[in-house]
Amino acid sequence: MMLCDGDIKLIDEFIDSLWLEDGLSRNTLSSYRSDLKQLSLWKLNNKSKQLSIAELDHSDLLAFLADRVAILIKASSANRELSTIKRFYQFLLRQRKIKIDPSLNIDRPKLPRLLPVSLSETEVEILLSAPDILKSQGIRDRAMLELLYATGLRVSELVTLQLLQVRVDMGVVKVLGKGNKERLIPFGEEALYWVNRYITEVRSSLLAGKNKITDKVFITNRGDAMTRQAFWYLIKRYAQHTGITKSLSPHQLRHAFATHLLNHGADLRVVQLLLGHADISTTQIYTHIARERLKQLHARHHPRGSIFQQ
Repeated sequence: MMLCDGDIKLIDEFIDSLWLEDGLSRNTLSSYRSDLKQLSLWKLNNKSKQLSIAELDHSDLLAFLADRVAILIKASSANRELSTIKRFYQFLLRQRKIKIDPSLNIDRPKLPRLLPVSLSETEVEILLSAPDILKSQGIRDRAMLELLYATGLRVSELVTLQLLQVRVDMGVVKVLGKGNKERLIPFGEEALYWVNRYITEVRSSLLAGKNKITDKVFITNRGDAMTRQAFWYLIKRYAQHTGITKSLSPHQLRHAFATHLLNHGADLRVVQLLLGHADISTTQIYTHIARERLKQLHARHHPRGSIFQQ
């Protein structure tokens, strides 16, 4: 079903303002647009087609959210959609397109705190050793895995890295993260060895004969820039090959990076800076993982650590 022209114009203006003010990524902007499209489609099905989404009231928004929950969307998705709606109507209010914000006094549902799945240090070692380093692609994959674990980069940051952002002479990588915030992240000797070996020995051979020029660090066998989807597939394949049964994605290495740093005594504020989190509350979830790990170690190794010990 096609959206009405008035709704499309309002949504476009909102998305443009987000891009100009916050410099949000294309994927994030796409999510905002998709959420508002759902609201506009709901309006077409449940209200007058001549009505604009700017004219929806408080009860309309409650009805929309109730219908979304009724079709069994995830609670986290409903929460995100409400956040989008609130920000959209705040924008309309600032632009004086509405006089009253209809999203006021609609509370976000409290979601259960879900601890991210994290790999153990042994599992990380197994995964990092999985690529066949006798092959060019294996050296590339080893370099990507090592760098991801050594820096905690988001996968989008990893695959868009440019050569100038990686300083092998200094052992640091410069990243432009969410909100166009720049951060410098050091990485250790192991990652440095594999990244340097990939750049000096392998990268040019992957480009050879392809008639392609790119400043991206990591490229595919066809000479194109590596994509998030392609790297996700590589990790899944290596996990299956090594017998790791956890549901695995590139983000799990970011989780492992944070968790293992805290396990070894890193300061939470330092981990926040390395991850590029704007709010430390986002980082604090990793302290729960570290705490659970300590409890398990205590229960396993202390003679009175478990009430189930005989």
